[in-house]
Amino acid sequence: MISMALRSLVLVTFIILTVSGNMLVCLAVGLSRRLWRISNCFVVSLAVTDLMLGLLVLPFSASVELRSGKWPLGGALCNIYISLDVLLCASSILTLVAISVDRYLAITAPLSYSRRVTRLRVTLALITIWALSLAVSFVSIHLGWNTADYRVQHSDWGMGEDKEGYYCQFEWNNNYVLVYTFGTFYLPLLLMCGMYLCIFRVAREQVRRIRAATPSFARSASNAAIAREHKATVTLVAVLGGFCHLLVPLLHLIHLHGHKGKYKPP
Repeated sequence: MISMALRSLVLVTFIILTVSGNMLVCLAVGLSRRLWRISNCFVVSLAVTDLMLGLLVLPFSASVELRSGKWPLGGALCNIYISLDVLLCASSILTLVAISVDRYLAITAPLSYSRRVTRLRVTLALITIWALSLAVSFVSIHLGWNTADYRVQHSDWGMGEDKEGYYCQFEWNNNYVLVYTFGTFYLPLLLMCGMYLCIFRVAREQVRRIRAATPSFARSASNAAIAREHKATVTLVAVLGGFCHLLVPLLHLIHLHGHKGKYKPP
């Protein structure tokens, strides 16, 4: 009983922190004019994605966890739940890629940044991110592209069948595993690591050149501007590191279970 209460408390606390933290990010950007920049559209998109995860996915995940993995809401809602989970995870990762590209352009080409990063291009990037995320989640799952026999998973059971031992399982075949993991994790991870490596190299060279070419009174202003960009970049690298630390075990588990055709969440 104590163990169940403790698990419930931990899960509820985690959901509250997820929702409140991302709401604060959205409010901060919305209320502070200094943050009304085109590049922050990616940050807001990431916060909204994680907010949706906290509101639409985590409560059901917590409920399933407390019910020993059983799902009481039927096959159709199970597929929607899984699709939302996949959609929001993929969108988060791809948005992190967009943020790393934005940081790369801001650090390596500051003079042409405003010309390259326009409202139209940011909008197109966000549309592309959500379109790709929808393709690997709702489209694939509801057309049966993810299953071993290419049939829509959980289409043969209804509400309340948790009493018979039904679990909301995410089924997949090897092709789907390869496309999903490499397209929405491994390839984006390589791109982000390459971007940030280039950023740090260019930033270090910029600092060296500024210190050598500018007088002391002008150098302080230039260094302050660069320091702000570096601080933002370091913060995003920390977020990326934490994100990868949490996702790598899950992606490894997916590969291990991929040949079995289905996976029951722990």
